Amino acid sequence: MQALDRISGTRPHRRALRGAAVVAAILVLGGCSMFSREKPRYPPASLPNFNATLPVANGWNVSVGNKSGVGFVPVVVGDAVYAAAANGAVAKFSLSSGAEVWRTSAKTELSAGVGSDGRTTVVATPRGEVLAYDDTGALKWRAQASSEVTIPPLVGDGLVVVRSGDYRIQAYEVDSGKRRWSVQRPGPALALRAPAEMLFSGGYVFTGLPGGKVIAIATATGAVRWEGTVANPSGTSELERVADVVGAPVISGRQLCAVTYQGRINCFDVGSGNSTWSREFSSVTGLAADVRFAYAPNDRSVVYGFSLDGGANIWKQDALQNRGLSAPASVGRAVALGDFEGYVHFLQREDGSLLARAATDGSAIVARPVPTDRGVVVQTSKGNLALINVGQ
Repeated sequence: MQALDRISGTRPHRRALRGAAVVAAILVLGGCSMFSREKPRYPPASLPNFNATLPVANGWNVSVGNKSGVGFVPVVVGDAVYAAAANGAVAKFSLSSGAEVWRTSAKTELSAGVGSDGRTTVVATPRGEVLAYDDTGALKWRAQASSEVTIPPLVGDGLVVVRSGDYRIQAYEVDSGKRRWSVQRPGPALALRAPAEMLFSGGYVFTGLPGGKVIAIATATGAVRWEGTVANPSGTSELERVADVVGAPVISGRQLCAVTYQGRINCFDVGSGNSTWSREFSSVTGLAADVRFAYAPNDRSVVYGFSLDGGANIWKQDALQNRGLSAPASVGRAVALGDFEGYVHFLQREDGSLLARAATDGSAIVARPVPTDRGVVVQTSKGNLALINVGQ
């Protein structure tokens, strides 16, 4: 399964009673069965033939560790790439060569990573432990979050910020691990285990939440500046009312945009939180934006381009339907997305046409590609890290 591993929630006993029926329904709605090689309900599109017009080439490929998934996204800082894997591996590599700079082991399974500012690198465990390493790979400190952490930590503004499964956002001092502040919001009974990330910008942490909300929190104090509704849950059952924000909020100019499953894309004025435009949409992975456009695959891996000036749909690309596309990344004149077979697809940002394709190790790319000045870095479900060089 690519985007929806399982269901998490704040009422475990209630969830357990409904587990089998709800999981079965989520598998259908989330499209997990579309990636099966045995009688898929929604067969993935075959790899399309096209004339490649964007030069791409595999740069380097290295192993981080065994397995990764929803909570694991590499971080690029300067010429360094930081990454982690579910078996506890945490490592730093050279962006230019792929050479390993340092490697350590958390000596426990990990559920999320990494966050890094190039000096401190942070991962988290299923028990809610937060582990911080210095830039030699030595453990600096450990702290305890309120519950399991499955979203990559943020490191910046002198803080380490994590979001735990009980919808609590907690900040720790980057040098000591001392808790600075904590913010909690009520959440729904059911939530997707889907790719999600937080964002630092202008002295604020921005994060989406299950239930269709996005909030802006001042890093200095933990005060909530504004809270916006990306989409209101609707439907008669709890499953129909799942409308979680997926992926990371993205900022372009004065707009912050976010997308939900079974809901909408909604863009807000980043200062006030007032909505600037919205469109009905459903994604299980997230969106990206550049200075002119926002891009997102829907829950059937049909990719759409929207104008940031008003939200008009400017193109639609369905050649990759049901291929379990990751959240996109904007890189040069292209939009890059990984798929369930480890391919990275590059679309023309102006019209969505296919520009190029590159192969990795054959396992699903769940985390969004990370744009760099050399191309994109992708992390696969097998725990491998690859640089795809992109020309002009």
